[in-house]
Amino acid sequence: MNQKVITFYKFAEFPEHTEWKPKLQEIGEKEQISGTLILANEGINGTLSGSPDGLDKFLGFICKDNRFTDLPIRSMMTPRSTFYRLRILIRPEIVTLGDPSILPSNGSGKYVEPEAWNDLISQPDVEVIDVRNDYEVEIGSFDGAINPKTQTFGQWADFVDQRWGNSKKKKVAMFCTGGIRCEKASAHLVQNGFEEVYHLKGGILNYLEKMSPEQSKWRGECFVFDHRVSVVHGLADGTTELCFSCRWPLAKDDYQSPEFEAGVSCPRCASKLSPERKEGLRERQKQMALARKRKTKHIGGKMPSRP
Repeated sequence: MNQKVITFYKFAEFPEHTEWKPKLQEIGEKEQISGTLILANEGINGTLSGSPDGLDKFLGFICKDNRFTDLPIRSMMTPRSTFYRLRILIRPEIVTLGDPSILPSNGSGKYVEPEAWNDLISQPDVEVIDVRNDYEVEIGSFDGAINPKTQTFGQWADFVDQRWGNSKKKKVAMFCTGGIRCEKASAHLVQNGFEEVYHLKGGILNYLEKMSPEQSKWRGECFVFDHRVSVVHGLADGTTELCFSCRWPLAKDDYQSPEFEAGVSCPRCASKLSPERKEGLRERQKQMALARKRKTKHIGGKMPSRP
């Protein structure tokens, strides 16, 4: 059965965010909502899935607050299972830059609509930056974009220092999955003296939704943080799969490697796994196969952290 997936975020002063968690947890469990919702003093950020009616009730509680009435929401349908459970997290930031003093309300880059993005990034004096992490960039990006080669968003400030130093008269255009990291990254640049900063409104997801493949400067698939792994133009499900052990996107050549073992290892992590760890993962694969045969659901353990 198809289910609805929604993504949203909003920066807003939200000092009572911890008080919202119990009520949202109650509504989410009642309506069988799954996914991740982050609450922080600076706002709200979520990717959730469930029935359209259930999601409407969950969002109804959030959007009745004046700060979130105009909450931008992107939705898509998928036949895949996207999350196992609902997690509502209290964090210092809704996207972790590592500096809660950087707030978009204090100044950030200029939004660029998807329809104007191609012209901007085609300009020779524009530096186009992919603000996502290395494993996300691996499966797709815009033509000519610079990969910061970060493992976490918390490394963004280091990238900025190493690439530009004190040279701040740059024309920078940045993009990320749904727009939230760019909102914070562009604020970081502007509040540190950069004069001309742009970011793709609604991120790659908005671009893939609005731009046809024939018009597109996007190449590959877009990584998403749920069990779909990736999406393509029209926000249809992609074909990318992850190595269960290291969570790195698998390339076609990886499947042919002698170090690839489904659900156990890939060429990037095989040498890092102990024999005991490999046996544990093999047992997990065995149990999953049995669950499929019995037509029951195997929840299994949490996805391992990246090495």
